[in-house]
Amino acid sequence: MRMARGFFTVGFWTLASRILGFLRDVLIASYLGTGAAHQAFVAAFALPNLFRRFFAEGALNMAFVPMFSKKLESGDDPYGFASDALVGLATVVVILTLIAQIFMPGLVWLQVSGYYGTEKFPLTVDYGRICFPYIVLISLAALLSGMLNAMRHFAAAAAAPVLLNVVFIGAIFIAGQMGYEVARALVWAVPVGGVAQLVLVWIAAKRAGFVPRLRWPHMTPDLKRLAIIAAPAALAGGVVQINLLVGRQVASQTDGAVSWLYNADRLYQLPLGVVGIAIGIVLLPELSRRLAANDQSAGKAALSRAGEMALMLTVPSAVALAVIPGPLVSVLFERGAFTANDTDMTALAVLIYGLGLPSFVLQKVLQPVYFAREDTKTPFKFAIVSMVVNAAVAVGLMPVIGFFAAAVATTLSGWIMFFMLLIGARRFGDVARFDARFRTRAWRITLASFAMGGWLLLTMTIIGPMFGYGGWRWLGLLILVTSGMLSYGIFGMIFKAFRLSDLKASLRRGA
Repeated sequence: MRMARGFFTVGFWTLASRILGFLRDVLIASYLGTGAAHQAFVAAFALPNLFRRFFAEGALNMAFVPMFSKKLESGDDPYGFASDALVGLATVVVILTLIAQIFMPGLVWLQVSGYYGTEKFPLTVDYGRICFPYIVLISLAALLSGMLNAMRHFAAAAAAPVLLNVVFIGAIFIAGQMGYEVARALVWAVPVGGVAQLVLVWIAAKRAGFVPRLRWPHMTPDLKRLAIIAAPAALAGGVVQINLLVGRQVASQTDGAVSWLYNADRLYQLPLGVVGIAIGIVLLPELSRRLAANDQSAGKAALSRAGEMALMLTVPSAVALAVIPGPLVSVLFERGAFTANDTDMTALAVLIYGLGLPSFVLQKVLQPVYFAREDTKTPFKFAIVSMVVNAAVAVGLMPVIGFFAAAVATTLSGWIMFFMLLIGARRFGDVARFDARFRTRAWRITLASFAMGGWLLLTMTIIGPMFGYGGWRWLGLLILVTSGMLSYGIFGMIFKAFRLSDLKASLRRGA
């Protein structure tokens, strides 16, 4: 019941954030298209987010949450440990920010060398120096969010990204109305949004009973253990970021490609964020608590139901992204400076990313199996293999299919990472394996999703002309989305992929 409430809470706020994020990206595409300013903004904003996943949400939280959860369960001064971790993290990211300000041209070149020698390069360096301090704010907010999640206070941490998108949208409207440069307004919105996020989770943590003990950083035995556990996760996070860097380097060689991949990424990130992030956030502290209490049956049930929910929501999403990417991109982005050619390029990238969507979400389900046991070394080894595959495919296919090689590499390496995590978890015994209900539901969900895909193709054949007439495009997309959801529900019932009683029970628990 607690897990169900957690999924619904995190999922609701994440969905709200993604919807606002869509509105933000639609507005950005309308004002900036895929020109130099947009490409510079995308690359600049990616820099603090790159290190954010490396330090906070990736490495540190995967080590911090299990340790904090166990201290919370045993009453072994969890708040003192959290205070030490907060001060230590702040020290590291402040030093990192100062170094980045000095070496920003080098950081930009390492990420998008194809910009060098064009107007985009100095613009990205300028934008990068404004955006980068966001890493300090969001890293501290991420640590506080991890602490709140471990205490089963999910709302504030999940709602924080909403504030960032509100600040972005406000900046766009104000700049547009006042005649200011929209791209520069967006860049300044990054640190402002970071302040808003940090303030929100700080207040929530204080209300939950956490009052940080601010003092000079010093290495305690617990922090030393945290660093030892976090180091492999940090390296794994570094591997993931190398994959992203490879993708951007490949894309930066083609004008406009960085923006095309960015917009495609935003589209498939909607189901990935709502489902994958919600499951990962709730499942890790839950499994950590179950392990601390030696409740293996409940741990297996939690893992299986999380996996079932992941498949139930992401497999049909993946099919939809693969079947109707054109109408989705056209209706959401094609206006103002965003052209029909931009739609075609972005739609193909969406199709490729969509094929990998289930693997990315299932990774979020399986990774807590390792992290809850404080095993960060094994996922790091798997990440190395994934990195090699990603780099080889992206660079190897680039002369053949151009910037699309980056999307193909991301999808292929994602599936390889999932299968390695699945096979590797077997050594933890039966508790780390999906139960019989999951295995039965998995193929039924897949069958219902493919049937839905066929229905979407038929519907698109009938209403296709609507997408050539301005405002009618929105009605056409509404018909597609609605008919897809209804058909998936009907086919799901027919193939017994899920039951109405299960949904009612989850809703009662989430209420």
